[in-house]
Amino acid sequence: MELLFKERLCQLRKARGLSQKQLGEVLGLTNHAVSMMEAGERGTTMEKLAVLAEYFQVSTDYLLGVTDDPAWRGEPFE
Repeated sequence: MELLFKERLCQLRKARGLSQKQLGEVLGLTNHAVSMMEAGERGTTMEKLAVLAEYFQVSTDYLLGVTDDPAWRGEPFE
């Protein structure tokens, strides 16, 4: 079963050992905004989706639940 964006975001954040505050700093958001995204109460912009994909080195399709293949085909996040 494909996971939703909110579930993938939470799993990826926890796998990196990040708090919601730390992820918020990466995105330029508050920890409350990240919490709302993980709860499915808030979406994201295309720009932030691209940042998330690059940061976690997964495809945007993976984040959105279009595919279960997380393959990243871009440059490493710096």
